[in-house]
Amino acid sequence: MTSFAALSQETRLKAFRLLVSHEPKGLPAGEIARQLSVPHNTMSSHLSVLARAGWVIPKRQSRQIIYRASLSHMQLVIEFLLQDCCAGNSELCTSLLDNLNGCSADSSGAMNTLDDFNNQPHC
Repeated sequence: MTSFAALSQETRLKAFRLLVSHEPKGLPAGEIARQLSVPHNTMSSHLSVLARAGWVIPKRQSRQIIYRASLSHMQLVIEFLLQDCCAGNSELCTSLLDNLNGCSADSSGAMNTLDDFNNQPHC
């Protein structure tokens, strides 16, 4: 539940989404705060919550802490949510899994924004 609670707060969810969009390089804490217009000390608290829940990975580089989204944690959460998908009738989840596997917004297969995903055809 800690994992879900961490993303239930709007600023933390925005921070995580921002970090996902900056993979694989990540962003310094101060840049995250600037882009989200959040005071640095407040953002630091939010990033700590996300790190404890496994959503972000902090790494010190010189005098900065660079945060990256933990895509492996996101995958584990998605797998957890799909584990008992459709009461064990996996064929009922086929369209969901197809959408997850094929959500590409450009010719490279990359999904650039949540809007890109939302604009994909859904079965």
